[in-house]
Order: sequence, then C-alpha cells, then structure tokens
Amino acid sequence: MENSTYIALSRMDAQQRAMAVTADNIANASTTGYKRESVLFSDFLNHQHGDKVPAGGKDEAYTQDRATYRDFQQGDLQQTGNPLDLALGGEGYFQVRTANGVRLTRSGRFEEEPDGAVVDESGNPLLDRTGQPLVLPATDHRISIASDGSVSTETGDVGQIGIVTARDQNRLQAEGGKLLRSDQPTALVQRPNITQGSIEGSNVQMMTEVTKMLDIQRNFQFMAQFVESEGQRQQNAIDKIVQVSA
Repeated sequence: MENSTYIALSRMDAQQRAMAVTADNIANASTTGYKRESVLFSDFLNHQHGDKVPAGGKDEAYTQDRATYRDFQQGDLQQTGNPLDLALGGEGYFQVRTANGVRLTRSGRFEEEPDGAVVDESGNPLLDRTGQPLVLPATDHRISIASDGSVSTETGDVGQIGIVTARDQNRLQAEGGKLLRSDQPTALVQRPNITQGSIEGSNVQMMTEVTKMLDIQRNFQFMAQFVESEGQRQQNAIDKIVQVSA
C-alpha cells in the first residue's frame, strides 16, 4: 500500500471522529445546558529524504486528531415559571452528588423531594456552597432564589447554592449530555448569575451542525473513492507485471 493511501486513510479516520462528535451535538440539541463540541485536527508531517523525492514531495501530511474541545458560549434562556428551574448566566456550574461522586452541570432543571431535598432529573442532590445537599423545609411552598444563589422560603433563609468553576474547562470529562466530571480542584464563583424560573438551552445550532455533517460525509466519500481507485490501480499494475513475467 502506497503512502498516498495511508494519507487518505488518516483523513478518513479524522472524518469519522468529526462525524461522531457532530452527531452527538445534534442528539443533544434540546438537552438543557449542553455545550457543543468540536474537533481539532492538525497535519503530522513526515519528511522524505533521498535524491529521488519528486519536487514538492519532500513532506507527507498525515491528518492527526489533536483534541476535542467545547464551545462555552451561552445558550438561550427559556422561561418556564417553575421556581426550581434555574439558568446560569456567565461562568460556573451547579454541583450535584451522584453515586460516582460530585459532578458539575449547566442543566438547571431541579425538583423537590417529599423530604425537602432539591434534586436534579436523575435524583442527584443539588449541593450548597459548603458541599452539602440543599434541603428545603418540607412544609414551605414559596421558594425564592436570588441571582447569587441565596435560597429562602416563607419561613426564612435556607442556604446558598454552590456555583463552581474549573481552571481548565476543556479538561472536564462528559458523562452523558448533562454531567461533567472534573479531575482538578474547583473554585466557588464569587458572583454567580442565576435566573429563577428559567433554564439555559443547548448552544447547538441545528442548521450549522447538519450542514457540517453533510460536508463531512462528502469528504469521507471522496476519500473512500480515492482509496478504492488507488487499490484498483495497484491491482492492475500487479496483474500486468504477472502477465509480463509469465
């Protein structure tokens, strides 16, 4: 197999990766607080040596998958009127305690359990600034949440929601469409911006992602046709050599 085929295969592998990320974005276009992802590729240059290298052919550029990164642009806020629907403006994440440990999320859909515990859609407790589950008085009904996360009811102050951030957000590991795992220490956001009665929508632009998917598909098909043509060319060359030898 000639190097040109290896180069084409490296680009096909990159296109497959890009397609998977784009498909994941489309699947999460309606996921609360979801941040779209993009892939970053670069050329891996293989320098050719020798007197027989053709002009312009001293470098072979293979496609190298460098990273996957997130777009942290704010999603549109959608009003719901639910007092436990919370939207974050600017930086920061809610903290929830899962069976696998504390996880971060931008999804602000919360609800109250019969015992007063505030949990997300999966039943994971929402944490306050001290890292403890936020619990409302079970008999109270008027819930007020200020922009800084302070929570109060008709009987008085309850606590303050803990909003945190990570130093390098691109190191956060996704667990599904809503949760993120941090392998680095987090820090409290000193001036969070919470909007009660709203949620932050996904920042995925569906038309953009569909257009990107079609472009990736066309590029992949072009490379696949090239590899097939190269394979046929090499086979024809081998057949002619065999015929001459015979």
